[in-house]
Amino acid sequence: MLAIVDYGAGNIGSVMNMLKRLSIPAIRATSPDQLTSASGIILPGVGAFDYCMSRFNASGLRETADAIVAQGSKPLLGICVGLQMMFRGSEEGQEKGLSWIDGDVVRFDPSKMDQALKIPHMGWSFVDAQPRFTPLAGIEKPRFYFVHSYHAVCDDKADEAATAHYGYDFTCGIARGQLYGAQFHPEKSHKYGMATLRNFAKMAGA
Repeated sequence: MLAIVDYGAGNIGSVMNMLKRLSIPAIRATSPDQLTSASGIILPGVGAFDYCMSRFNASGLRETADAIVAQGSKPLLGICVGLQMMFRGSEEGQEKGLSWIDGDVVRFDPSKMDQALKIPHMGWSFVDAQPRFTPLAGIEKPRFYFVHSYHAVCDDKADEAATAHYGYDFTCGIARGQLYGAQFHPEKSHKYGMATLRNFAKMAGA
């Protein structure tokens, strides 16, 4: 059973609908016990960084999620702002992040981009994933839907597991132990997203 962390700031309905379509058992987790009993966890996030962090901090779920990540006891996948929350913080706001991954979230740098490109990055982009980014295993020429103005920068290159290009290459996937993050939206990415969530469920034994 997968647990989708329901802290009031994620694209939970779309994730649940995709998992239902794939016949993958999942629940909207609103209690620590539901996180503890799940075989895998998805941390979604939509909206401003500070809003998402403040909602998660107030949800009563953070302490349990911190412990699960520290133990490395089960796979966890952060999606969009869910990935950004894993870092120390974001240029978008003032709240501290979860610090599960060493690094920061920065705004796209217009000085490195063609003037014709607009921020946010919104639309479909190809993703170049390393083999250790297990959620994308076996997916040929993966292509995903993005909508974001900020992206993660890891202190340790070893945490970077996938990149995409928008004006310049940026990290769009991270992997460390059982911890994974995707800047893109698998729940909005048709067959590529379905394959990603199917892979994650398999990793979790769901």
